[in-house]
Amino acid sequence: MNQAVLQLHDLVKTFKKNGEEVHAVKSMDISINSGEMVCFLGPSGCGKTTTLRMVAGFETPTSGMITINGNDVTNIPVNKRGIGFVFQNYALFPHLSVANNIAYGLRTQHMDETMIKQKITSSLELVGLPDIGERYPSELSGGEQQRVALARVIVMEPSLLLMDEPLSNLDAKLRIHMRTEIRHLQKKLGITCLYVTHDQSEALTVADKIVVMSKGEVEQMGTPFEIYHSPKTSFVADFIGQANIIPSTVISSNTQNITAKIFQRHTVTGRRGFGFPQNLKAGSNALLVVRPESIGVGSASSGKGVSATVKSAVFLGSHIDYELSVENDDHIINASVDCTPQTTVFRENESVYMFWNPDAALFLAR
Repeated sequence: MNQAVLQLHDLVKTFKKNGEEVHAVKSMDISINSGEMVCFLGPSGCGKTTTLRMVAGFETPTSGMITINGNDVTNIPVNKRGIGFVFQNYALFPHLSVANNIAYGLRTQHMDETMIKQKITSSLELVGLPDIGERYPSELSGGEQQRVALARVIVMEPSLLLMDEPLSNLDAKLRIHMRTEIRHLQKKLGITCLYVTHDQSEALTVADKIVVMSKGEVEQMGTPFEIYHSPKTSFVADFIGQANIIPSTVISSNTQNITAKIFQRHTVTGRRGFGFPQNLKAGSNALLVVRPESIGVGSASSGKGVSATVKSAVFLGSHIDYELSVENDDHIINASVDCTPQTTVFRENESVYMFWNPDAALFLAR
């Protein structure tokens, strides 16, 4: 069983804004185990960066407790927490060479120069930049600066690594490459990492667990697979990837499934999700969640599924993205259909039927 490296106990942070108290973080309780990469994900202003800054020691909690390796560090100074921090702008000293940037923290600890040189060499090799020690930050690409920033943190052997939007300054292609590199390096070192991002694909790619936040609260914490396929709230379903969220009225239910009416006339069945009372009554309101890639689109002549009209069809090579308008309803449904040479491509204003497997449908409390 993994030991918890970081624990947040009923953590609260409030600010004063225009004379009113604003909750940036509300009663957060989470535990992060040794060697885990945990991503805090959410829109701007949700509290993810504030949480990271409290863990780092840059912000003081209004109430609650932070423990690292079982030790209460809530009121311990930043430099006494044994934490590494990678900033958005890398924060490299422009007047120092790469080697001296990496050595800076070691020298503040009065480490022997021979040992410092060995650590510089090994850390640069670890991030794949063994020959740039004498260069300056201005002579490096964005990706190289990011790796140097990582090397400077790694060399200090922190018990916990914090990363705040570390790839936000890179172009799209380099972001994809660097997130893979960061994940590989984190696993190789076995370091526990707290990673803040607003990029869904980034979180899904690098994380062992994702903490989805909204308005200072944790909406859900789980593995990327759990978060994507079994969201607990409509916010999580809508924020992680794309989701069709359809109002529905319950007809019947059991412990596993719910049967409900959508668009006032179509009966569908799906998995019973989070938030429903044990004895769910017929007539209760619910939300049906279906991912676009789970929806099939067929000819109107098949007569199977929910009738709709194609509002738009965008061919993207590997798949076709449809916007479908449900007959006699204002609801627009997004479908993403895999494309092969045999795939029928439906055109704008064509009548079609859309359908999905009940296992791909999830009902949430409304």
